[in-house]
Amino acid sequence: MDNLLLTWLKTGPNTQQLISFNHHDIMPSNRFCAQVAYLYQQLHAEPAKRWLLAAKQSDLFAAGLCAGLLAGKTIILPANTQAGTISELNHQFDAVIADVPVCEVRTFIPLTTEITPPVAKWPKSERLGELILFTSGSSGEPKAVRKTIEQLDAEVSTLEHTFAEQLPHCSVVSTVSHQHIYGLLFKILWPLAANRPFLSEQIEYPETLSYYLAIMPNLCLISSPAQLSRLPDALENQLQHRHPSLIFSSGGPLSFQAATDIEQCYRQVPIEIFGSTETGGIAYRRQHMANEPWQVFSPVSIKQDPVDGALCIKSAYLEQDNQWHKCDDSIELINAQQFTLLNRLDRIVKVEEKRISMVQMEQLLRSHPLVEDAAVAMLTKPRQMLGAIVTLTDEGKALLATEGKLAVNNRIKKHLLSQFERVTLPRRWRYPDVIPQNSEGKRVQSELVSLLKKHD
Repeated sequence: MDNLLLTWLKTGPNTQQLISFNHHDIMPSNRFCAQVAYLYQQLHAEPAKRWLLAAKQSDLFAAGLCAGLLAGKTIILPANTQAGTISELNHQFDAVIADVPVCEVRTFIPLTTEITPPVAKWPKSERLGELILFTSGSSGEPKAVRKTIEQLDAEVSTLEHTFAEQLPHCSVVSTVSHQHIYGLLFKILWPLAANRPFLSEQIEYPETLSYYLAIMPNLCLISSPAQLSRLPDALENQLQHRHPSLIFSSGGPLSFQAATDIEQCYRQVPIEIFGSTETGGIAYRRQHMANEPWQVFSPVSIKQDPVDGALCIKSAYLEQDNQWHKCDDSIELINAQQFTLLNRLDRIVKVEEKRISMVQMEQLLRSHPLVEDAAVAMLTKPRQMLGAIVTLTDEGKALLATEGKLAVNNRIKKHLLSQFERVTLPRRWRYPDVIPQNSEGKRVQSELVSLLKKHD
C-alpha cells in the first residue's frame, strides 16, 4: 500500500475505474482521462507557475487538480472563493483554473462539463507539481502551508493501510468541502488512489444523504462534528434501515453525546480524525466511552512539551519529517501511541468546523468606521459560537441611538462577510462603553464571556 497516490498519478486510473457519480450521471475513467489531458495541454502551454484552483463539483476539481500536478504547476487552494479571501491571496497566484471567474486575472482556464474533449491517454509527467493551502495563522494573516505529493502520498497510503478492511467496495459521499485538507484527502485523493468512486456534489441536506443510502449498498460518509451533531434530530433519532459502511468526522472533537446519537441512528460510532492543515492527520478514535483517548497514526511519533503541555509530533506528513513540530493543543500523554486532548493554546478556534482566527476578526472589526475597538470570545453554551464586544465611534453610537442594535449588527456583519463565511460570524453582540480589562491592561476571557452571557 506504499506510494498509492504517487503510483496512481503517474499511471492514471485503470480502464474499469469509475471516478465519480451523481443522481443523473457518472464519470468513467476514459472521460476523466480526456478531461485531464485536455486541461493538461492548456496548462502546459501557459508559462504561469502558480494556479489558484476552485470548483464546486468535485469531479471538475479533481480533473483540474490532476492536470495541474501533472503539468508541474503549484496549485493554490483557497479556503473559499469569497471576494475578501481571494483578494488577500492575490499576490500568491498568477492564474486561475476554476468553474467560474473568481477574480480579474490575465490567464483563466475554465472548468466545465459542457466541453467533451476527444479521447486521450493519461498525460506523462516529468515532474509533479505541489499544493499550497491556506490556514489562519496566529497573527490573523493567511498562512501558506506547502504540501508535496510525497507528503500527501504518505498520508493516503496510511489511511488505506489503517482503514481499508472496513471499506468493502465503498463509494464516498461527503458533507464537507474538497477545498480544505480533510475533504481534499478523504473525498478526492484517497478515493482516486484506492479506486473508490465519489459523489461529485457536496451533500447539504439529510434527505440527500438518505436518498443515496437508499440506492447504494456501500457508502462511506465524510462529515464533520457540526453536521453530525445535527443529523440525529433530522432523522428523528430513529434507527435507519440503511446506514453508511463507515463514517469519518474531522474538524474538531465530536461530542460524546453526538457520537452516541449517531450510533443510535446508524449502528456505528464515527471515526474521528484529529489533525490540521499543517500537520495532516495525527490520530484517530471512536468514542465508545466519553473522552476516549486518541490513537496515533503509525507514521507519527508524539511527546508532550514539559513547559506548557503542548502536543509535539514527528510525522512523515511534515516538510521537516525528522524534526519535532509543536502543536497548539495541550494534551495528557497516556503512552507513546495515545493521548487525551485538553485545550487550545492559541487564539485559533473552530466554528462550524471552519478554522477562525479571533485576531483576524478583531482586526477586521476595528477597520469598520462604526467601530472604535473590538474583542471576540468563544461561547460554548447553548452551543459553540463566537460573541463580539464592540466599543463604538461617535458615528456608531449615533446609529445605535437612532436605528437600534439590529441595524448596527447588520452593518458590521456585512463588513465581516468580506473575509468570513456567514456561519462563522458572531451570534452575540454587546456594545459597552469600555471593553473589560484587568489591572495589567489585559483582556480576561472569563470577563468577556460573562459580559456576552448577560441579557440586553
